[in-house]
Amino acid sequence: MSEEEFRQQAARWWRTSICDIAPGRIAYRGYPIEDLIGRISFPAMIWLMLRGDLPTPAQERLLQAALVASVDHGPHAPSIAIAQMAVSCGLPLNGAMASAINTLDDVHGGAGEQAIELYEDVLRRRDSREIEQAAGAAIDHFTATRSKYLPGFGHRFHPVDPRAAPLLALVDAAAAEGNVSGDYAKAARAIERVMQQRKSKLIPMNIDGATAVIYGELGFASPLARGIFCLSRAVGILAHAWEQTGRKDRNKGPMPKQFGYNYEGQPRRRLGGAS
Repeated sequence: MSEEEFRQQAARWWRTSICDIAPGRIAYRGYPIEDLIGRISFPAMIWLMLRGDLPTPAQERLLQAALVASVDHGPHAPSIAIAQMAVSCGLPLNGAMASAINTLDDVHGGAGEQAIELYEDVLRRRDSREIEQAAGAAIDHFTATRSKYLPGFGHRFHPVDPRAAPLLALVDAAAAEGNVSGDYAKAARAIERVMQQRKSKLIPMNIDGATAVIYGELGFASPLARGIFCLSRAVGILAHAWEQTGRKDRNKGPMPKQFGYNYEGQPRRRLGGAS
């Protein structure tokens, strides 16, 4: 194989349709970087990189709203707490951010992805039944096969999540203008109604459920909901990590040192023959 053939093989190995780099040239999805700088927003750049073209103004507004809503939820959020602890243990900002983002898995960070999958199950089942019946069947399937906790509904801290209503209002306005279908919002609200009927109390949609509506309406694949959430929460993680750099805490644990914990193991024992 000639040197040129080796070069072509390597180029094929690292092929991409996202970024075009050459000496003196940088282009993303075909757009020269000099045309993008100062002319598009960061949410529009996220859309361009993930979707291959620029969003419409309506799409950009919805994506921006979801990003803004998910930025932070205080130090009791595990990702934020870990960022603070990591800095107090001597990690630089990048290490703290990596440690924190790595906690955004199925339980803390994955609910948006799971909620989209749940909504899509409702919409698939709606073809042959009323949407409430479809929602009930989707709920039963999810709880039987995945978890008793329904993603996107209820909150351990907020009786009503203050972020959900304004996000859904934006979706409703976009649907009324014909910019999105509104189907994911209908599926989410059907789930909310069915759970209220079954439990005789409202279990309201939370931030994960509301942003999942937006990502679904915008046509993002469900795994990207988690990825975009990581982008959003990284801002809060960075802010808390930076704040922690200005403090004198060292080796900060999950609780102040004056608080103990319960030991639930064996009672104190002695080795045989020990006096």
